[in-house]
Amino acid sequence: TADFDALGAAVGVARLNPGTRIVLCGGAHPAVKSFLALYRDEFPLIERRSVTESLIRKITIVDAQKREQLGLAAEWLDLPDVKVEIWDHHLSQETDIDPTDIHLEEVGATTTLMVERCKSEKIAISVADLTVMALGIHVDTGSLTYENATHRDAKALAWLMDQGANQKAIATYIEPGFSEELQALLGDVLQQLQTETIQGSRIAWVQIQSPEYVPGLSSLASQLLILSESDVCLLGHVYHSKSGSPQRLTIIGRSRIDDLDLSEILGQWGGGGHTHAAALTLKTEEPSTVMKEIVDQLKLTLPTPPIAKDLMSSPVRTIRPDSTINQARRILLRYGHSGLSVVNEKDRLVGVISRRDLDIALHHGFGHAPVKGYMTSPVQTIEPSTSLPEIEELMVRYDIGRLPVLQNEMLLGIVTRTDILRQIHQLKSPKHSRQTDQVSTSIQQRLEQALPDHYYQLLKTAAAEAEERHWQLYLVGGAVRDLLLSTAQKPVVFKEFDLVVDGVLNTDIESVGGELAQAVQSHYPETLLQIYGQFQTASLIWHQPSSMGAFSVDFATARSEFYPYPAANPEVSISSVRQDLYRRDFTINALAIRLTSKPQDIQTGGELLDFFGGVDDLKDKQIRVLHPNSFIEDPTRIFRAIRFASRLGFELGEQTLYYLQNAIASGIYHPAKPQADRPALQSRLRNELKYIFQESHWKNALNLIEQTGALSCLHPDLKLTAKVKRQIAIAASWQAAFLKPEEGELTRWLMVVQLILTQLPAEPREKLAAQLHLPEKVQERLHKFDASSQQCKKHLNQKLKPSQIVKTLKGIDSELSILCAAHASLLSRQNLWHYLQTWKDITPALNGNDLIKLGYKPGKDFRTILEFVLESTLDGQFPDQQTAISMVMKKFP
Repeated sequence: TADFDALGAAVGVARLNPGTRIVLCGGAHPAVKSFLALYRDEFPLIERRSVTESLIRKITIVDAQKREQLGLAAEWLDLPDVKVEIWDHHLSQETDIDPTDIHLEEVGATTTLMVERCKSEKIAISVADLTVMALGIHVDTGSLTYENATHRDAKALAWLMDQGANQKAIATYIEPGFSEELQALLGDVLQQLQTETIQGSRIAWVQIQSPEYVPGLSSLASQLLILSESDVCLLGHVYHSKSGSPQRLTIIGRSRIDDLDLSEILGQWGGGGHTHAAALTLKTEEPSTVMKEIVDQLKLTLPTPPIAKDLMSSPVRTIRPDSTINQARRILLRYGHSGLSVVNEKDRLVGVISRRDLDIALHHGFGHAPVKGYMTSPVQTIEPSTSLPEIEELMVRYDIGRLPVLQNEMLLGIVTRTDILRQIHQLKSPKHSRQTDQVSTSIQQRLEQALPDHYYQLLKTAAAEAEERHWQLYLVGGAVRDLLLSTAQKPVVFKEFDLVVDGVLNTDIESVGGELAQAVQSHYPETLLQIYGQFQTASLIWHQPSSMGAFSVDFATARSEFYPYPAANPEVSISSVRQDLYRRDFTINALAIRLTSKPQDIQTGGELLDFFGGVDDLKDKQIRVLHPNSFIEDPTRIFRAIRFASRLGFELGEQTLYYLQNAIASGIYHPAKPQADRPALQSRLRNELKYIFQESHWKNALNLIEQTGALSCLHPDLKLTAKVKRQIAIAASWQAAFLKPEEGELTRWLMVVQLILTQLPAEPREKLAAQLHLPEKVQERLHKFDASSQQCKKHLNQKLKPSQIVKTLKGIDSELSILCAAHASLLSRQNLWHYLQTWKDITPALNGNDLIKLGYKPGKDFRTILEFVLESTLDGQFPDQQTAISMVMKKFP
């Protein structure tokens, strides 16, 4: 039964391939029939029975992949020497056709694929073509409101409108209204409708019967979902296709539950479609039995909604009733909360005060007044087991933004609007219908498949220890990112795991990280345990050689951060896993995998937390920052953004690039701006530069540093110009040619940093080198640089004897010579190259012992003779030792 997407895509194929004819293999939706009643002559349509099979050379199937969907036309697929091509957007279906070519792409409508090709090939399209293709995208994406809609559909629709699609016709056929047959059925449908609420979701179903098939049932099912105020609806229709034949049952499903896949449910009976809209048609003698089986399967498949215990932030930041409005305001500002819970001396909840309440009190000048005069009391509360739909309903009904979670009158946590919004996004983001990417495999399977067994067993051991203590344990950050990016062709080598503990409700919350690390160490006694700081962040370290290699695991309690001023060290406090992820730098690093099981889970672990769209950004290869002020709070994130972009081959998001450049332009990193933490900041920036220039993709990073102007974080006069980049390229190639790894502490990152710093005059250069805590030898080299560079420019920019060059460079080590070469002229560089390649290591033809054997006694002339021997050897005057002896004896009798 052709819908507008099938017709629109077919029209697109016909325009792209002149001479193509369109065959509608069976019926059409009522709106499509109505449209074709007027527009049929605008399209190259032909009846199936009018097709001469012997003339068929190629068949293109659109919006379908199964033979049964083609009716009698399926026989053409078996014709000899006929090419078969498929274009579709139903990625979840499996085809039983063996096509010559197949195009499956994840867009909202198959028509979108045709529009993109028509646009790229600049095909001339009539108004009727534009209109039917626009209808195809509108109907299959719900005018871009369905979850399967993508930005590609929006662009395709915008292009069609720009080319002149008929708006009036679109409006007419997109909502055609109910036919008389559907209107007659509607009353029976509503009267027989059955509903049930399961786990917070309302499901509705109905089975009706008529002598013949009634077209347009899909629009009735969509309206029924709205009229019944249900979350998922099944409309069953029983009829006879022919007299005496078995009954046919058509079931049309509509849903607005994110984690429910209707196409998968109906697919068990041969149906298909989309996640939220699917259908099936089958022959059966017992339609009521089939309907009941499908409803029962639907009930079993309904996802378990999150409960308050999973959503809440804990522990809760509280104040006493006698605290002042000003004190409450400072706490809100510091931690970014929108409200605070008010508890008495027994820690019993007595009220809640919101930002709105504080604003009113401050407006009237009552900053000194106690909060008890402005707090809301009594308070609407929930229990740990309250479900997400119930929480949403309470927030809407009472217009409240936070719900304290109580158990036995004790305040366990709080659920806010922000928690709900993040959870709703989290439910949608990993699904997002991107079933072809890495996330289509369950997270649990990816953990088992992508991780070597010893790493996987380590995570299982840590999760078991956390569960024993009734804690939740998460793998967070870079390991999750790399796990999602890993493929069989590009496996990831893991060097560390970051584990975060959440759901801790006792008073010894600060000791959690250390306690869990000690418990895991009991299974791995070969490890070194280190515990740091107030919050007992702990590390288990494996040293080479071991089965784990050089590896570490960090254990921490979920935390939040507060930056008292730009570029300061953050102040840390205990929080929830959601807030812990929120403090991260980029969306691709704000991902977590739950390793432990929730009480209602059947299988252990495997939930991916993605509150900020990190999975989508991995798919789009984009670095996106979490907060507008992120770079202002911590400038090291500027270099981290550059490092991840160059390492992963990603781009900086447009908004992220704006925030980054805005932070740099703000001038907050200027050395004249007093900051108590500047030495610590410079040290952290040094580490980021080290990470960037130690990686294999460091040249890509140079381009991003140049583009962003990031070096001004170190000093306002530092810029990575084309000239500096050329100097760095010269130095890096010379370093690789002349310096052995064991020759000293100078690595590539130090060479690059030194060359960057040589832009500055001597005093600020040496001051910055000290602030960056560069090695003493490097600081000494930078101190000598100006004099050495001038010496090279003055003496080496001419043709010289080797001995003259060696004499000029006396006292200048190899590393400093390379720095000078990067700044030198071509002729000077040639002289420096020969010096480093050959002349630096030439041994004189005679040494001091040789002279003594010849009868010379050490004295004031001894050094003069040795210098003569070295110069003559360098200049090629001594082809052999005997010649050297003769010339020395002659010149110095």
